[in-house]
Amino acid sequence: MSKELVQTQMNVNNRQIRVMRVGNLDYISLTDLAKYQNENDPSGVIRNWMSNKNSFDFYNLWEELHNENFNSVESHRIKIDEVGYNRFTMTPNRWKKDFNAIGIIPSSGKYSVGTFAHPDIAFEFASWLNVEFKLYLITEFERLKQNES
Repeated sequence: MSKELVQTQMNVNNRQIRVMRVGNLDYISLTDLAKYQNENDPSGVIRNWMSNKNSFDFYNLWEELHNENFNSVESHRIKIDEVGYNRFTMTPNRWKKDFNAIGIIPSSGKYSVGTFAHPDIAFEFASWLNVEFKLYLITEFERLKQNES
């Protein structure tokens, strides 16, 4: 993922949140949102959220509804064998690679721009972080979309 894909930023409650356009869809930076909770380890915050059973149910269902190439067979297998147990860990890279997911776009390494997610998923993540922050995020995202049109 190259930095040229990042289109704009929103100011949400005095925090800069990047928005990236992929095709005709906007994706919101989960990394920037996670910094609201932990400035030093945003990837750990994302990993903790993705490893939560309720979170998994949400982003898994999102993929089933929106992604015709989603690996639902593997998804159902880990839902039975892993999800809900303390040993369950999900990362953005694993989600993309093992399940052919499109709702969360991971980036890692030295030149990483962070992890981005479809607004439906980003809003759910923001709700897990802080419901007040989520409402600020929705308001600012709607303002951004109105200014585009």
